Amino acid sequence: MLLSVLCVTTVSAQKSKKNKKVFIEGTVTDANNTPISNAIIMIDGAKTNSMTNAKGEYKIKVKPTAQKIGVFTFGSGIKEVAINGRDTIDITFSSVQDKQANAGQDNGEEGVGVGYGTVKKKNVTTQINSIDGSNKKYASYRSIYDMIAREVTGVRVNGHTVVIQGSKDLFGDVPALIVVDGVPTDNIENISPTVVKSIEVLKGSAAAIYGSRAYGGVILIKTKIKSE
Repeated sequence: MLLSVLCVTTVSAQKSKKNKKVFIEGTVTDANNTPISNAIIMIDGAKTNSMTNAKGEYKIKVKPTAQKIGVFTFGSGIKEVAINGRDTIDITFSSVQDKQANAGQDNGEEGVGVGYGTVKKKNVTTQINSIDGSNKKYASYRSIYDMIAREVTGVRVNGHTVVIQGSKDLFGDVPALIVVDGVPTDNIENISPTVVKSIEVLKGSAAAIYGSRAYGGVILIKTKIKSE
């Protein structure tokens, strides 16, 4: 009986230790080693309620099974690093936006438009959904909002507001930034589905080139009118 009690106690202790959360802390800085305040801390790709203070410092409690810690910033984009059992992790951004803007389509690799530049698909770590507007079936939709709601995966349309799945802050859903032929706009109701060339949904680092306006992601619309 004593042996059984000891075994149960040992197993319980191991489970308790395995489920016990741990603290991770550190500092977030930009390419000039300047502290970044109000940056949102992410764990395994999910945003949390933790943010950096005025000194760029953060402290967060995570499960021992957590694999990656990331940071979402309004000016420098998003960066993720492996935890690897560490309890102190400092994160420094390089010039992410410059790298995205200067990336091209060399070596015959297909590129993806992100803001004012282009990146290779293999270098885009976040999901990009897109549709080819040349498909004749899209001409049957009454409005472009209806077209987006029914054909673009991972988004929700409410009136003239488009929300990309998972785009939330502390106050709720964050609407996506809508860009038509390179120009940000608040209303696209006058665009007919018949003139749409393509629609792309950009999230995370792919949308970061637009800065704080793209906190909720970007709906990138290209029309046939612009390309002609």
